[in-house]
Amino acid sequence: MKEKMGMRSAIVVGGTGLVGSNLVNVLCNSEEYVSVTVIARRKLEFDHPKLTVKIRSFNELEEKDIEFAHEIFCCLGTTRKKAGSKAEFEKVDVEYPLQIASLAKKCAMHFIIISAMGANEKSKVYYNQVKGKLEKELMALELPQLSIVRPSLLVGERKEFRFGEKMGELVLKGVNPLLIGPMKKYRSIEAVQLAMAMKVIALFGKKAPVTIYDSAQLAGLKMPVKKEEPPVSREELFNWDKFKEEELDPIDDEVVFNRNKLQAMQVKNESQQ
Repeated sequence: MKEKMGMRSAIVVGGTGLVGSNLVNVLCNSEEYVSVTVIARRKLEFDHPKLTVKIRSFNELEEKDIEFAHEIFCCLGTTRKKAGSKAEFEKVDVEYPLQIASLAKKCAMHFIIISAMGANEKSKVYYNQVKGKLEKELMALELPQLSIVRPSLLVGERKEFRFGEKMGELVLKGVNPLLIGPMKKYRSIEAVQLAMAMKVIALFGKKAPVTIYDSAQLAGLKMPVKKEEPPVSREELFNWDKFKEEELDPIDDEVVFNRNKLQAMQVKNESQQ
């Protein structure tokens, strides 16, 4: 039986950050989802009847914490500065996502994760190198379906101030219109748009085992507009002239009751007796 679009369940890992908080809001206010579970290290400021929050340490996640879901959205991520060391940074950006993906392999149909625009394990930029390593190891897990989103600089209201990202946001705000053609992927992207794009990918994205979406693609993804059939006017509904035209011709009794044929059959029957 074909499943109804409005009966979906989702798990969001890391629902307190910039993208994660926007995504939780988008999913909870979506008619397609009836259940949204967030796994986070602290309480959310957001509340909703569809929402269940599990406060967990990612060091102690167990298989029972990852129940069945149509999609698992992994929004974990930090900076090296905030993490305090390379080891701690890689723990949040590589080890935890891989652990969650491994646990989810048997109980989730689609794993959707935020990476970075320049992800490449051979990159000279450490951050991109780490993200490239994560992508490679996720692909090696052979998940039922994996979608990797690679946004450019994220724009939105963060709870903590990041000087470098704020400066980059201001610069790109003026430069964005000049980035056209192949350069469009370098435009900054609003966190709320990325959240919406991830929802669109979950519902209507490619069904390939692994799909990577760059920032330009993410910026252009929107929910399809439902086409509503125009209402039938009263004149069309009660078009008696049209109804009369479609009436069948009157039935001819001579056709239905072919008396000559009936009499011939009676004579034949009597002669055989």
